[in-house]
Amino acid sequence: MTPRADADVRPITEAEFPDWLRAVKTGFLQTPDLTEEEVEGRRARFVPGRYLGAFDAGRCVATFRSFDQELTAVGGARVAADAVSGVTVTATHRRRGLLTRMMERDLTAAKERGNVVATLVAAEYPIYGRYGFGPATRASEWTVDVPRAGLDARWAGPADGGRIDLVDAEDVRKLGPDLHERLCRVQPGAIDRDELWWKANTGAVRLEPSWKQPFFAVYRSASGEVEGMAAYEIDDHWGDAKQPLNTASVQWLTGVTPAAERALWQYLCSIDWVVKVKSGRRAPDDLLPHLLPDPRAAHITSQADWLWVRILDVVRALQARGYEAEGSLVLQVAGVDGLTGGRYRLEASAEGASCAPTRESAELTLGIGDLGALWLGDESAVRLAALGRIGEERAGAARKADALLRTSRRPWCPDLF
Repeated sequence: MTPRADADVRPITEAEFPDWLRAVKTGFLQTPDLTEEEVEGRRARFVPGRYLGAFDAGRCVATFRSFDQELTAVGGARVAADAVSGVTVTATHRRRGLLTRMMERDLTAAKERGNVVATLVAAEYPIYGRYGFGPATRASEWTVDVPRAGLDARWAGPADGGRIDLVDAEDVRKLGPDLHERLCRVQPGAIDRDELWWKANTGAVRLEPSWKQPFFAVYRSASGEVEGMAAYEIDDHWGDAKQPLNTASVQWLTGVTPAAERALWQYLCSIDWVVKVKSGRRAPDDLLPHLLPDPRAAHITSQADWLWVRILDVVRALQARGYEAEGSLVLQVAGVDGLTGGRYRLEASAEGASCAPTRESAELTLGIGDLGALWLGDESAVRLAALGRIGEERAGAARKADALLRTSRRPWCPDLF
C-alpha cells in the first residue's frame, strides 16, 4: 500500500479561518456546524502566523493555535508565555507527526520571540510530556451538601460590614478586569484575561450557540471596595413532593481577600431552594471546605492536573520567580528538540535569585518537563525522585530543591484556554 504524502503544515490565512475552526470542532468531537456570530467572534483573536493548520487535498486535518499570555510566577512577577490551544488532529490523520511538526514550529518561534515559558491545558495526559511540558498546577471541584454544611439558615449578609449585590453583565465588564488583575498580582499560576474573555463570558460576544447568561454576584467590603465576584447558574429540579432540589453551579469565583471568599460561598449556600453547590475548578488547597462548620459537607467530585508549563528559558524562568528560603542548587537539565537544556547554578533568597550556566558538578538531574512541573511550586522534587523521574547526584539534593521551590500555598490557574 502506497503511503499518503505528508500533509502541508503551514500558517493559515484569514480566509481559511472558518475551515480551520470547523476542523477544531471536529477534533474535539463537536458538531462542525458554525454560526456566523461564532466565526466572527472567534475571528477577533486571529493573529497571522499564530494559527497553524495541516492540509491534505485542500482540507484542514490538524489545527494548532498559540497566543501571547501573561502568567503569574511565584512571588507575583508576570512572565511572557506562549499559550497553546486549539490542538487537534483529525482521526483520519493520526500518527503522522503532524502535531510534532506544529509544536516544534511554534515553540521555536516562541523562544525566538523571548517567551519565558509555554503553557497549555492538556485534554489528554500522555501527549505533552514528550514536548517538554510538565503538569504545574492541579484543580479540584467540590460539591457542597448545603443542608449538612451547618451554616446559619438565617444568614442575611456578611457580618464584617460588607455586602453582596447581584449585578448585570455590563457591571461585570466594568468591575471584573481590575479585580482579576489584583488576583494575578498574588496568585501563582493565574493568567491574564483579555477584553474578548470578558465579552464572551458576559454575553456581549457569543462564541458558543448554547451560551446562557449566568447570575453575577459581587462582594464589596465595608469600605465599598469590590473584593470578590462570582458567576453561577442554577438548575430547576424538584422532587416528587414538590421539594426543591436545585443545584447552584459556579462558573468562576474570584476573591482577593479571605473575607470575600467566605462571603461569596456563604451567599451561594444561602440561596433559597438550593441544596447543592458545585464549586467549579478551584485550587486543591482552596479554603471552601473549611469555611463550612462541617467541612465534610464539601466532597471532592473531581481532581486532576490542569495548567502545564514548558520552560523555554531556564535562566529567566528561575530568576523571575520568588523564593521563601535561601540556598543554592546546581541543576542538570535535559532539554527537548535542542531548545533548552544545560547545567545551571541557582542562587536564591527571599530578596531574589540569580541563575547562570555552570561547569560545576550537578546536584540534581531532571528533564525540562519536570522542571516545568516544579517551577510554580506545586510538585515535590522528593516525590519525583521517588518515582525515578529525577536523579539525585548529591544526597539530599531533592530535599534542598523542595526547600527552595515549593510554596506555602498551592498555585492555581482559574481559567481554561
